[in-house]
Amino acid sequence: MAANDALSRVAEPSTLEVRDVTKLFGEGPLARPVVQGCSFTLESGKLNAMIGPSGCGKSTIAFLVAGFERPAQGQILLDGQAVTAPSRDRLLLFQETALLPWLTTYNNVLFGPKVRGRVDRETKQRAEQLLVRVGLSEFRDRYPAQLSGGMQRRAELAGALINDPKIMILDEPFRGLDAMSRGLMQEYYSHLFEEGRRTTLFITTDIDEAIFLADRLLIMANLPTRVREVIEVDLPRPRDKHEVLASERASKIKAQALDVLHEEALKSFAGGDSAAADFVEAYSRRQEESADDGAPAR
Repeated sequence: MAANDALSRVAEPSTLEVRDVTKLFGEGPLARPVVQGCSFTLESGKLNAMIGPSGCGKSTIAFLVAGFERPAQGQILLDGQAVTAPSRDRLLLFQETALLPWLTTYNNVLFGPKVRGRVDRETKQRAEQLLVRVGLSEFRDRYPAQLSGGMQRRAELAGALINDPKIMILDEPFRGLDAMSRGLMQEYYSHLFEEGRRTTLFITTDIDEAIFLADRLLIMANLPTRVREVIEVDLPRPRDKHEVLASERASKIKAQALDVLHEEALKSFAGGDSAAADFVEAYSRRQEESADDGAPAR
């Protein structure tokens, strides 16, 4: 089996539907909606980037899609079947590393199949192939503490892919990496997605990251969150990050997204959110600079 086969074992990409979902935190009269009336579709084989104000509830949606949380109202359907619990069909990469510190890279990759009692020669061979594909074959016997942040992320990707998920859910997976490592991981994941084309929900607060990676942007509202706007990222693949972000089309998409995000950040700002205040200030400064240059805001 070729190395690329290890990335594309899902016979047909799947479709996930979120239908009018509401999620409450708290009990009784203290219950407050974090997600309210939220609907969207993750189309088969597409990378969907979800972006919105900090703390608006994006991670809650990730937990709902993964099955770790249950909605108070509404439905989540995977290929028409209700999502009621976690499953290897929907694998979530958390914001922080979830590698087990007492296991080597190789054994972390094999952890899922071992839990299911399905480690045979083919599975071990596939784990080795995935380690080659993510550039960690020379680090197979290292422990997580001996890996850089980017290496840990790649090991987690290999550990997810070996389970053949229908849906990949990534919750700000590159947050905390230095700028160079983050840029490299963005390009790396773009190539990885293009080879496997698994249906993906990629959550981020970085608009440039979202535009570079995504086929579609889901722009989220302030709390309680819902999809405010859907923007198609009709940029050809494969993509070169510098070429994409310098393109006129990417600039128009960014301006459209930032206008919506600005409206939602103003709502958070009115509520005293300091992160929203930083966004409003940066957005206003960008608008002023663009006006001085006689160019549209980016």
